[in-house]
Amino acid sequence: MAAADLPKLIVVADAEAMAQAAAERVVARMAANPGRIAICLTGGSSPRKLYQLLGSDAYRDKIPWGRVHWFIGDERFVPATDPLNNMTVAHTTFLDRNAPADHIHPIPTTAETPDESAETYARELKAFYGSESLDPARPLFDMVLMGAGPDGHTASLFPGYPAVEETARWVVGVPKANVAPFVPRVSLTLPALAACREMLFEIAGHDKLPILTRLLNGENLPALRARSNGETVWMVDRSALPEGIRGGR
Repeated sequence: MAAADLPKLIVVADAEAMAQAAAERVVARMAANPGRIAICLTGGSSPRKLYQLLGSDAYRDKIPWGRVHWFIGDERFVPATDPLNNMTVAHTTFLDRNAPADHIHPIPTTAETPDESAETYARELKAFYGSESLDPARPLFDMVLMGAGPDGHTASLFPGYPAVEETARWVVGVPKANVAPFVPRVSLTLPALAACREMLFEIAGHDKLPILTRLLNGENLPALRARSNGETVWMVDRSALPEGIRGGR
């Protein structure tokens, strides 16, 4: 894959600098929209510093909390009280102290199956969007936050799984994860994730160097296939970056 086909690459010094730069991009996206704002969060360890920063004194007043709705790109099919629950981490890190409760939209995990949860969340997304079908000219989200797993998965879209090829549904159940924790998942699909003004990946840490190398080499993995209809950005810290690669702001 040619370099021109890759997303915009932004290189930062370390995880702290990444959180700061990501927070600035989130706030800028919010400032660009004078109306109702939708942010799609991500789980895992990558965004925790960002979430802490968004809830800090430095950024709290920069966020128009009354206009922002918070969604999430995937969820582990565990109770909200489980430490593995992605949205619960966001709740406790910054949302509970700042966001109106009815502006927080977790993926429900109280249904009998992940597929039922997926159908419920899809209905909520469509009601919020105001349509049963996505229009590339009208984004669902202002920003979608993403990460890349060691196998190249993103959200809960794993390499070789049928969910990666889904084109009609907005949300799908994933009966088995490809990496730990090995619990069922619920995930937005590539078309739903693409319906955004900006998709921002955070890829940090030396342990991400192997998968980033594969992605930069153009390997057909979900994290490479995930693209915004608007702008797609990979924000990478230096410890994850292969030698000889340079990124710009």
